[in-house]
Amino acid sequence: MASRTADQGIAQQRATDRPGDVSPFRLGLLLRRAHDRAASALAAAVRPQGIELRHFAVLIELANHSPRSQKDLAALVGSDKASIVRVIDDLEELGYAVRRPFPGDRRVRAIELTEAGLKAFDAAHSPARDIAAALHSHMQPGEQEQLMQLLTRYTYPTRGNVGDQAQAAE
Repeated sequence: MASRTADQGIAQQRATDRPGDVSPFRLGLLLRRAHDRAASALAAAVRPQGIELRHFAVLIELANHSPRSQKDLAALVGSDKASIVRVIDDLEELGYAVRRPFPGDRRVRAIELTEAGLKAFDAAHSPARDIAAALHSHMQPGEQEQLMQLLTRYTYPTRGNVGDQAQAAE
């Protein structure tokens, strides 16, 4: 009898990947769906620059901290060695990044953002504003900011609140 009750409890918590899912997978499933929705919409903002979001992720890092080693870039954007090489090759071909000898270690290449890369990075922001606004247009006033604060706190649990992160970035 106890086994039947346990089986019923598990069945009630099985993942459905639908609203109302009470399974232990629900957070990951919701975050995956939210990511897929936002990423497919925002891909349109970077497409006119001849890039995809994987390239844009590298441009973000280079625009904020250039030069970077290829190894550091791979870790920062969550890429493997082969994938980051392809992304950097693409960015180099577009004239958005260059590889140079790394100061102090001639075996390592420093990846630097070019002026054209910075222009492409900046150009993607304008259409992204309208796309981002459309993504959360169904939300009530204040919910967008609340969502951003919660996601930031969830993603960076040891960094404190959103205000502390903004100060740390400066």
